[in-house]
Amino acid sequence: MKIIVLGSGVIGTTSAYYLAKAGHQVTVIDRQPAAGMETSFANAGEVSPGYSAPWAGPGVPLKAIKWLLMQHSPLVLRPAFDADMWRWMLQMLGNCNQKSYEVNKGRMVRLAEYSRDCLVQLRADTGIAYDERSKGTLQLFRNNKQLDGAAGDIAVLDQYKVPYSLLDAAGCEQYEPALARVRGKFVGGLQLPGDETGDCFKFTQRLAELAKGLGVQFRQGVTIERLNTVADRLTSVVTSAGELTADSFVLALGSYSPLLAKQLGIRIPVYPVKGYSITVPVADAAGAPESTVMDETFKVAITRLGERIRVGGTAEIAGYDLSLRQARRDTLEHSVSDLFPDGGDLARGEFWCGLRPMTPDGTPVIGPTPYRNLFLNTGHGTLGWTMACGSGRVLADLVSGRQPEIGLQGLFMDRYSGANKPIVVPVGVTA
Repeated sequence: MKIIVLGSGVIGTTSAYYLAKAGHQVTVIDRQPAAGMETSFANAGEVSPGYSAPWAGPGVPLKAIKWLLMQHSPLVLRPAFDADMWRWMLQMLGNCNQKSYEVNKGRMVRLAEYSRDCLVQLRADTGIAYDERSKGTLQLFRNNKQLDGAAGDIAVLDQYKVPYSLLDAAGCEQYEPALARVRGKFVGGLQLPGDETGDCFKFTQRLAELAKGLGVQFRQGVTIERLNTVADRLTSVVTSAGELTADSFVLALGSYSPLLAKQLGIRIPVYPVKGYSITVPVADAAGAPESTVMDETFKVAITRLGERIRVGGTAEIAGYDLSLRQARRDTLEHSVSDLFPDGGDLARGEFWCGLRPMTPDGTPVIGPTPYRNLFLNTGHGTLGWTMACGSGRVLADLVSGRQPEIGLQGLFMDRYSGANKPIVVPVGVTA
């Protein structure tokens, strides 16, 4: 089949790669000059299936109030007259209970574990390199309340047989030796040995080159204007470079996916939540992290990427605003300098932000739509890099009419009630 993929971030690029591997003729369209130039460009670098969890959970509304009052807050809300913003927040609040949390986390872990396995296989098959490390993640707890609160996550990890270790302070220092320099600032941690790290941008760029070797055409610098339909099928996409036709289409535009979907009368609760990062050169290798340390207090990930440290975090609900705010940089610098004071040269840090496409329940939206030849691959939130390969592989199977290797429960857009027409599941696929 001839397939057009809309979007060349890590999700669109992995979709294109696996579609080409399945034997399809694939074209990728994106407004940016190269692959991976938006939200995939400088994210935290975590491939963390063990840390996959929805933001909506029991106790989160109360925590959110406390976070908003913190000097270095992990959450920032900039209210606006935006119905989608308020609708999304209300839906997220509706998921802030134990039952929903367990269901949503289970869905996310299922996909994320599969995705990590797909990434490992891809690396073995192609030799792709992207400053990768396979040394796990350490979720670092600064107080006993955080340590005790890990019990709920551990129960889900046990359910899905995800390996972990609950460490005391000495165990954290053994796992991340540089933490011995700030002894007393933490009480323990949850170590997830199956997690990995790597530069998402490098991966996306290099996978795009591999995809080109399979015949995929990347049409960069091309703006998508509208989609044309006849009955329950898409017929073409109108772009700044003209009208393009295909047999099937994949919508993988991250936070911008719902804007285009609305043209077709499709409403999906994907909303941009801005995240920030700084990237600093390593100043003292012995004082830098070995892998990823997740500072639970500030919700900041501190990741080693080769000779750089990537520090990512903050959830800023402000619509499609891409302005860089100094207060958010201050939070990132505070976290990394507090835990790894000798590790990186903050004076040479590069500051960045990107729009994470978040769903209110945390799980991405992958699969069929009411249009029989339009498929979604969006809504991955903070876990696009973690879930990219698995999502691309599942998407390629669905477009090809093959049953994916993992369960599809809870991944389709029809898990949300609303005015959408019924989805059209491909023949040969059982939801």
